[in-house]
Amino acid sequence: MTVIDAGEAPVLVGMRPPAARPKARLSSDGGDSPFDSIPLAAYEQPIWRQPSLFMKAWLVSDPAALKRVLIDNVANYPKTDTENRLFRAAFGDGLLSRDGEPWRAHRRIMAPSFDPRSVAGYAPAMAEASAEFGDGWARQDGAEVDVSNEMTRLTLDIICRTAFSGDAAEMVELTGSSLHKSGEAFQFNLLDVVPIIAGLRMKQRERLFAQLFADLDGALTRLIEQRRANPGKLDLLGRLVAAMDEETGAKLSTQEVRDEVLTIFVAGHETTASAMTFIWYVLSHYSAWEARLHAELAEVLGGRTPTEAHLPKLQVTRRIVEETMRLYPPAPGLSARVARRADELCGVRIPKGGMIGVSSWVLHRHRTLWDNPETFDPDRFLPERSAGRPRFAYLPFGGGPRVCIGQMMAMTEATLILATLAQRVRLRLRPDYEVKIQQRVTIRPQGGLPMRLERR
Repeated sequence: MTVIDAGEAPVLVGMRPPAARPKARLSSDGGDSPFDSIPLAAYEQPIWRQPSLFMKAWLVSDPAALKRVLIDNVANYPKTDTENRLFRAAFGDGLLSRDGEPWRAHRRIMAPSFDPRSVAGYAPAMAEASAEFGDGWARQDGAEVDVSNEMTRLTLDIICRTAFSGDAAEMVELTGSSLHKSGEAFQFNLLDVVPIIAGLRMKQRERLFAQLFADLDGALTRLIEQRRANPGKLDLLGRLVAAMDEETGAKLSTQEVRDEVLTIFVAGHETTASAMTFIWYVLSHYSAWEARLHAELAEVLGGRTPTEAHLPKLQVTRRIVEETMRLYPPAPGLSARVARRADELCGVRIPKGGMIGVSSWVLHRHRTLWDNPETFDPDRFLPERSAGRPRFAYLPFGGGPRVCIGQMMAMTEATLILATLAQRVRLRLRPDYEVKIQQRVTIRPQGGLPMRLERR
């Protein structure tokens, strides 16, 4: 096993062992992470009963039990009506809010747009956007930037180029404005589970989302109709407009394409921005891993912009992405499930109506699944060390039939961004800056992440 940094490893935000954290509390106010309130027992037990005044709820971290919830008995554990309604209000009736046969039909229609051949077709736009962005960073040698905002800007540019090609510039402005303003609407608190009040708050959110996305809807509808009139563009929008269900011959309507595009924007830009933000944060503290990254990039790329063909050789780069997403999963919790019928998980009886939570944050730090879980060690993803690891021990993209349809696209994008930018700059966190985590749909550093650019 390779020894990385000598001496005591840095303790980064959210990486203190649970036993060393402040005593569990109902609110995480004052902590460095919204997960500080989770007790050690949740990281040790296969299924942990969550204290709640309003519902019977369990947090499941056993891979076999997760397989039962997400695959073997998935029909018994649908997502909650509240969550479906929230995503439907924000992004329409896309993959995140559909269920049953309508969901399966959309998944079949959309799958070819995210297969290896299609993702390879998107890679040049990803690399080109990253190279242009990296050149801009290199010209700012010594400047301080908010890396969280910068990664949002880059990933938004990338998703717009891959989805809209020649219309990307217009869509960057419209999409960025709508998504930025909608962030507050995704924040939940205890009032969102109180009967009557919860319903009123949801209606307020629905009205807000309708207002925020009005201009974007108009532009999307126009572009979709243009693709229908002039087929042949191989960007993501063109592929979705042309896609057909091989079983039924059905195609997506204009409204359905709009809904799926908005869903993809959230999954394909916000989550990657979160992952990249924490990658730079971690690398600024682990100099030996940063050196290994630079050595690999020099050997494989030699200063060239990476392409899809380079990805199999960028093994250290990929493992850094994977390990960062273990410690800082962009979407730290899967959709909550509710039991339609009584069931048993890990010997625990789950009653009808019981709530099942799946937290990738907890799962990726669970004492029964990972050695030294608070340690940053990308080599844990080497093939020889991954052998025998349960499939459901690592869920940065979810699991089961509803696993993220864009996971290959996301990994390709993150690897290309890291390989491209790290050849141009290093980033150093502002000295003595206290990083805290904020969670909405994804996690981000609260108040941003100020880092200094150092040209390489």
